[in-house]
Amino acid sequence: MMEPSKEVDAPAATSPQPQSKRTRSNNGKGKSIAEDAQPLAPAVSTKATPLQRGGWKKGVAILDFILRLGAIGAAFGAAILMGNNEQVLPFFTQFFQFHAQWDDFPMFRFFVVANAAVAGFLILSLPFSIVCIVRPLAAGPRLLLLIIDTVMMAFVIAAASAAAAVVYLAHNGSQDANWMAVCQQFTDFCQVTSEAVVVSFVAAVFLSFLIFVSSLALKRGG
Repeated sequence: MMEPSKEVDAPAATSPQPQSKRTRSNNGKGKSIAEDAQPLAPAVSTKATPLQRGGWKKGVAILDFILRLGAIGAAFGAAILMGNNEQVLPFFTQFFQFHAQWDDFPMFRFFVVANAAVAGFLILSLPFSIVCIVRPLAAGPRLLLLIIDTVMMAFVIAAASAAAAVVYLAHNGSQDANWMAVCQQFTDFCQVTSEAVVVSFVAAVFLSFLIFVSSLALKRGG
């Protein structure tokens, strides 16, 4: 009577083996799914690079706007200083009055017109600078600002250099040409003229920084 019970218990001992195969197969599928899901992580990290580049560009655009305001102030200041420059000596004769004014010199007239024009063009360029702040990845407005700033810097340097040559002759004169140094009499006139020339060169420095910033932004933008 004990032998039939052994035959019944024998299949019960072998029945759990197919379940272990299923669990192994399920574990194998889980590992394959986990391995397939791993390459998705680098795709998330690459999306952060445009945001970082855009943030850097926005900082450059804000710096451009600040430098542009400084160049406007310097160019306008130089034009106003030179345009209001005038001195009348307290002594005079019956036929002559010793009077010095900025429009007596063609170079000073060119200086006033050039600095005023540069300041006006820089004011007109402010909306494009704001566009670069709002859209830091846009290359078109940045290229336009670079061209305008280059032309304006050449204009300012030409005007300031011409005025500086006249100021040098007014201070030192020229023995070869028998030109007297008039700044010994017109001290206030020469002082204001020198200040205007220095401020104009400051505007040129601001413009050179603007050109450098725009060139760097366009180069790093590619």
